[in-house]
Amino acid sequence: MIDNPGKKLFAEFPPVSPAQWDELIREDLKGADYEKKLIWPSLEGIPIRPCYRQEDLKGLEHLDHTPGEFPYVRGKRTRSNEWLVRQDIVVDDITSANSKALDALMRGAGSIGFVLDERASFTREDITRLLKDICLASAEVNFSVRKPSPDLLRMIDRENASRGGTLSELHGSIEYDPIGTLMVTGNYPADEEGSFGIAAAMADDAARLPNFTVVSVNASLFHNAGGSAVHDLAFAIASAAEYLERMTKRGVPAANAAAKIRFTFAAGRNYFMEIAKFRAARYLWAKITEAWGAGPETAGRMFIHAVTSGWNKTMYDPYVNLLRSTTESMSAILGGADSLCADPFDKPLRKEGTAFSERLVRNIQLILKEEAYFDKVADPSAGSYYIESLTGALIDESWKLFLETVEAGGMTEAFKNGFVQERIEEAATRRDSYLASRRDVLLGTNQYPDLNEKIPGDTDLSALRPQYEPAEDQIAGPLRLYRGAMAFEEIRMRTEKHPEGAPGVFLLTLGDPVMRRARAGFSAGFFGCAGFDVKDNQGFASADEGIRAARESGAEIVVVCSSDAEYPEVVPAITGGLGKESIIVVAGYPKESIDRLKEAGVRHFIHIKSNIPETLRQFQKELGIV
Repeated sequence: MIDNPGKKLFAEFPPVSPAQWDELIREDLKGADYEKKLIWPSLEGIPIRPCYRQEDLKGLEHLDHTPGEFPYVRGKRTRSNEWLVRQDIVVDDITSANSKALDALMRGAGSIGFVLDERASFTREDITRLLKDICLASAEVNFSVRKPSPDLLRMIDRENASRGGTLSELHGSIEYDPIGTLMVTGNYPADEEGSFGIAAAMADDAARLPNFTVVSVNASLFHNAGGSAVHDLAFAIASAAEYLERMTKRGVPAANAAAKIRFTFAAGRNYFMEIAKFRAARYLWAKITEAWGAGPETAGRMFIHAVTSGWNKTMYDPYVNLLRSTTESMSAILGGADSLCADPFDKPLRKEGTAFSERLVRNIQLILKEEAYFDKVADPSAGSYYIESLTGALIDESWKLFLETVEAGGMTEAFKNGFVQERIEEAATRRDSYLASRRDVLLGTNQYPDLNEKIPGDTDLSALRPQYEPAEDQIAGPLRLYRGAMAFEEIRMRTEKHPEGAPGVFLLTLGDPVMRRARAGFSAGFFGCAGFDVKDNQGFASADEGIRAARESGAEIVVVCSSDAEYPEVVPAITGGLGKESIIVVAGYPKESIDRLKEAGVRHFIHIKSNIPETLRQFQKELGIV
């Protein structure tokens, strides 16, 4: 019998040092640049290495704590990872909103978010009707409102009391975020003093409600304007710090003010980075509350609501949005979010999802909870060399940007002088360029489009734009909220609305079988992104045969798909044979023969470095599609 089989087993595998790993990797690269080949420069400015080891965890302060311990990187819960499944409901009609909320609660939701029209006033009777038959002791209720009535909190409190509910049984929030309103409209919901005065008054009044918050920090705005995880964290913490300062100056104790703030973060596409983001958020908030003398227990009450990203959702091939929302939901849950609202897959197409699409996104969370057991283990990603390293890097980079924001005068002053917008726009420009060159992929939109798909005829281009309208008397230019797919969607919708129909694209494939098929596939996807009618071919025996077929097709665009070596011979024959009957395009960019091809009349080349939206707009303009 072996006394210690594990010891004997591992004795056969001696430890390998980082230097040995790096040496082996560089040997396999055969002289290629290690940095360029294997180091990924993330949007956050954090270089991502191909592998992480235990040595990478040295010096990470947050590793010395367990779940439920300050600074709460590993979450507030010690024995589970429970979260609330939330569904948001736009309140246009009170009766229908109440009915929809009850249906959602019966089908697995544990939290409801009522999105109230900020222009409407709500009476006590309205609140009673809105909350009819909802058990406030077992369901969380949230009210998102741009400018709340001074009596809204008391109405909710009285409704709870009228049912015999205790103060501690009322769970939820009023999601009032005057800084967020400034970010998206360029102005406060009221005058500046009045806007923060409302926050302070509600925080003071809500001190008796231990499980109810009244001020919101909506960091999803930074994400949906194209920002990175570092922007989300730094500007969220800077916003919260400003709320603390504004409220304490109005007499609200720091601990009380901090306990009444709720955070909303969007979960984006970068799976591991997003898990680390939620963990880093708790650490940063713990340090802020500690600096304000609010006590560890206040940081432990941090409430993080998560939403799925709006930035990467698409109108075309919308069912892919379900897959995106699934991984985003997993990131938020594994990161320790307290509640999560996954948007319906068809939200880009309409104001609210259908009953079908809302059921699907609820069920994503229910499957993760009931079948995948994501709620059973606290902080399951702990100890991962990669995620722990990302968490530490995000903490460091976000803290640097937070300090820069403070030096710029704090969150609102930094926004007024354009600091916040400039930083986010830099990241958004990079995101857009990655999509434009297909370095980043949105399936069905900038890669592998469904050539037979059409947007419903009643969809208007205005549906592509965010619902926020800038204020007339702007204090500062608002954030540009948008979806990454919009540039491609607008191009494709213009094609679909063109009175003469979609222009034809004929793929004239000949020569080397491997290269012609590869370039034909690339070209089909390229023009398919604009909704053009692509006609592929298996290949032609000669240029003359291809010319005859292209002419018979009547296509406005002919794309020559062959190899670089064959282009100097076949392209002049094709341009000479077709003349000006069609726009001739060469798939690829053969540097050695580029001048000769241009002399033959070729003006258009499409290749992997092409800016796809700009190129497609040029073709549309040339074809009269506006």
